[in-house]
Amino acid sequence: MIVTRPTSMAEVAEDLAEEGVRPRAGGTDLTACLETGVIAPGPMVDLLGVTGLDEVDWRTDGSARVGAMTTVAALGSDPELSRAYPALAATARALATPQIRGRGTLGGNLLQRNRCAYLRNPAFTCFQTGGDSCPAREGDHLRGVVMDQGPCVAPHPSTLAVALLTYDASAHLATGPASEVSVADLYEGTDPTRDHTLERGTLLTAVSLPVPAPGERSAYRRATGRSRAEWPLVEVVVRLECADEGRGPVERAAVAAGAVARTPLRLPEVERALVGVAPGADLPDRVDGALTALADRCSPLPATGYKVPLLQGTLRDAIETALEVPSR
Repeated sequence: MIVTRPTSMAEVAEDLAEEGVRPRAGGTDLTACLETGVIAPGPMVDLLGVTGLDEVDWRTDGSARVGAMTTVAALGSDPELSRAYPALAATARALATPQIRGRGTLGGNLLQRNRCAYLRNPAFTCFQTGGDSCPAREGDHLRGVVMDQGPCVAPHPSTLAVALLTYDASAHLATGPASEVSVADLYEGTDPTRDHTLERGTLLTAVSLPVPAPGERSAYRRATGRSRAEWPLVEVVVRLECADEGRGPVERAAVAAGAVARTPLRLPEVERALVGVAPGADLPDRVDGALTALADRCSPLPATGYKVPLLQGTLRDAIETALEVPSR
């Protein structure tokens, strides 16, 4: 297999212009996809040596641009990022294993393939491997979606995308038609043939985060089938901007969920209910009502109904943690 190792974006663009060439970041998911036949062997562009792709650029207004080759471990351990964007840092520290966090990258996490067993088993075909059906829909879909967006029922696996949605972050692209899109626009749930919207040859180079909020309170929670090295059944990020540098009522809320739909999702009904809630107090009835109403947004498959109360309970736990609600 041919692997080129460019050191500049100009060289990357030249290499990606060749037919069938794929970029390689940390390689944690790419290697698995090659081993299972999800991706056919072909020429690769190794991005590890490209200058600037693993750097954090702090702007004069306090906002940050984070290179796509920044490792997940660096996102979780960088003290400046942790102070400015605690929800992102906490999420990064919680995902996968230390080995994966040390190798996996921001860009790779955002653009990885889904973990459906049918996709990764060469004995089956599905929409993503040239077939015309989703075998998981009628087969084993215990880890599938609970909010049904389209023909494919495999949730998107990016944990970092869930956190970045709560920051309204944007992705910087190279060698494609657009130079910047929102992270939300990297995903589109109705197309069953792909896990993200980027065209072949388009490279995600960085993610931009907004000016940090001085009163941010946040929490990341995931529900898994075992305690370690497990993909989440449900995961949520709650990010609250509170008055009086975090001591006063919630002025703006951002809540997102993963592992429940083909795309990471914001939950605006919960966000609205959280505005005005004071830290340290019991949650008002309107928050309980918003959590209960999430069931109306769900359209579970025969085997994913359990995710409805799991989403509600995981989200409540995250909200109470972020607001430091006293234990009952």
